[in-house]
Amino acid sequence: MMESDDVLARVSELRAAGSGPKQIARALGLRPAQASVLLRQVAERRTEGVAPADRPVVGCWVNAGWSVGLGLAAVPAWAEADPPPASGRGYPHAADDTATSGFAQVLVARQERASRLTVCGFLVDVYCMGVKNTVEPEVIGAGSLLAYLRRYYSAFDQPPLSIELDQARTIVHGAVEYARSLGFTPAPGFADTAPYLGSVRGDEPAIVFGREGKPFYASGPYDDARNIVRTLEQSCGADGFHYTVAMGQL
Repeated sequence: MMESDDVLARVSELRAAGSGPKQIARALGLRPAQASVLLRQVAERRTEGVAPADRPVVGCWVNAGWSVGLGLAAVPAWAEADPPPASGRGYPHAADDTATSGFAQVLVARQERASRLTVCGFLVDVYCMGVKNTVEPEVIGAGSLLAYLRRYYSAFDQPPLSIELDQARTIVHGAVEYARSLGFTPAPGFADTAPYLGSVRGDEPAIVFGREGKPFYASGPYDDARNIVRTLEQSCGADGFHYTVAMGQL
């Protein structure tokens, strides 16, 4: 089967006119399977050199309970879409669970090429430290997305919430800026992963980060808690934040 630029250009024209694989095969004297291969090549060429932010968005998600303790007056619809139960049960990030509260786990999927997606993720401390970890861009089969979602959110009792890209970008970049104001920088992989969120426009709604308006630091097992608390004292003053750390970390 010839795969010259002329053939691919003709396939692209027929596809743009609404022809399917069988119609393209008849027009070019090919078998349908051959036409399908050419269609995939056309789709791959279209995404070659395309910036991550310009690739079609397949979906964005965040864990249920991400908004507990945040100020969302500017985006009431986001708060309404994430109502925590009064008891906090079923939400790993409920306000009374200080070991796990204050985190938004965001996943973004964009079209890579025909039948392939690129997924990337952000673990965001919305109470204090911004992006603590990232899942750097990974190409998966489109049919594997649901299984990937289940694995990525397997620590949560509730299924993830489907959100728009604007919301994902606002959560991640807003938390990064909040953390920078406190003296913290995002995880090293952030620069490679952030392009999949697209550029910050500057008109994103203002989320009030921190727990009930104040920084709240809950130490992790690999944190230098002493240095983090010292940084918060310098940026917020001794009474300007709250924290909880494991015994022996300070």
